[in-house]
Amino acid sequence: MELSQAIKPISFFKANAEDVIKELNDRHGTMIITQYGEAKAVIQDIVEYERIQEAIAMLKMVAQGQQDYKDGKTIPADRVLAELDDMINRDFEK
Repeated sequence: MELSQAIKPISFFKANAEDVIKELNDRHGTMIITQYGEAKAVIQDIVEYERIQEAIAMLKMVAQGQQDYKDGKTIPADRVLAELDDMINRDFEK
């Protein structure tokens, strides 16, 4: 749904709720609901909502990783790989 078609007054939503929800589900879209000419709410189908929530979760993990790096809470990759090699070698020596 194009943005220009995705902005509807609340009266349109009230009169066409079933059709709006079906279209949102079919297209995995979002609709902005206005009241008195101002945007007041957003309606999304569940697939789009879940996609956005997953993207937000990934961004939070990236931000946490960046903060951990700034705080010195990371281990260089070569050290981690060396430790893994040591662990594997110990397991095979048994």
